[in-house]
Amino acid sequence: MITIKKYPNRRLYDTEQSKYVNLEYILDLIKAHKDFQVLDSKSGEDQTKTILLQIITEQETDEKRSLLTDTLLKQLIRFYNSDMQPMVRNYMEQALASFLEQQETMQQMVKNMVQSNPVNVYSKMFEQNLKMWEGSKPEEKDDEG
Repeated sequence: MITIKKYPNRRLYDTEQSKYVNLEYILDLIKAHKDFQVLDSKSGEDQTKTILLQIITEQETDEKRSLLTDTLLKQLIRFYNSDMQPMVRNYMEQALASFLEQQETMQQMVKNMVQSNPVNVYSKMFEQNLKMWEGSKPEEKDDEG
């Protein structure tokens, strides 16, 4: 797990690579499915959620790339401090995990369809036939006897 230290001046430091990093770097870690934790440099408190929320806030400022509508945010806020909060959290995690699995399955299906495109199949058959034909050519004999 990569440890990122958050300093009081709001700077982030990757202890594994011994360098200061920014939120874009953290975003790249997330996209690369790398496991990391952000810790306060003085107290050692886990600051990961704060950084993740900061990244979401930045992403949500671009209306074209926004995932969270005002309606969705209001609905989520209503569940805070309610008896349903743990259930909603689990449901959302499972729903997103299921969605990601379905997306991966669909991508694999499309990839398989592209690979089994009739033109690709014909091309592979032609290559195999050509190799077979080249391998079965009779050897030329010298005319000298």
